[in-house]
Amino acid sequence: MAHQNTKKMKKIGLLSDTHAYWDEAYEKYFSVCDEIWHAGDFGSDEIADRLLEIKPLRGVCGNCDGYPIRYTYAPTLFFETEGVSVLMTHIGGYPGHYNPLMLRLIDEYKPKLFVCGHSHITKVVYDRDRNMLCMNPGAAGRQGFHQVRTLLRFDLDAGNISNLEVIELGPRVEPSSMESF
Repeated sequence: MAHQNTKKMKKIGLLSDTHAYWDEAYEKYFSVCDEIWHAGDFGSDEIADRLLEIKPLRGVCGNCDGYPIRYTYAPTLFFETEGVSVLMTHIGGYPGHYNPLMLRLIDEYKPKLFVCGHSHITKVVYDRDRNMLCMNPGAAGRQGFHQVRTLLRFDLDAGNISNLEVIELGPRVEPSSMESF
């Protein structure tokens, strides 16, 4: 009898910079995921608790997070899942513009996937020099300068990262609440 690989791929939902803002769309988009990852600036432990009600949660604290979050989520997280090594932090940067501390950790751990938040700018870029994919989901909350709230979904399977989706949740500020000049 041939050996069958019963290990299935894992679907990941990734968000950052919620800044204590809850959107029911998180549940809509993450209910199909196996895990949710939060790349910092939760804004409140209530956000973490509500995400945990949907699926298992991995996350890091951000520069705006207080001590309920900082007690539970470290500033940096390194782990492996589905054959993909992951380094996650809040203030990380991107190829050519890494945070100096993160650059040292990237060179030490050599992750296949580097995840960060903080910039409120959705960015997925491949670092050819380090053979590493960098992901920043942008900001899912309303605080900040971004115009559109975003999150990411993707699959991890036997060391591969695939089926990346950039999901737009809508404008940061609803048009009806904007001031006219």
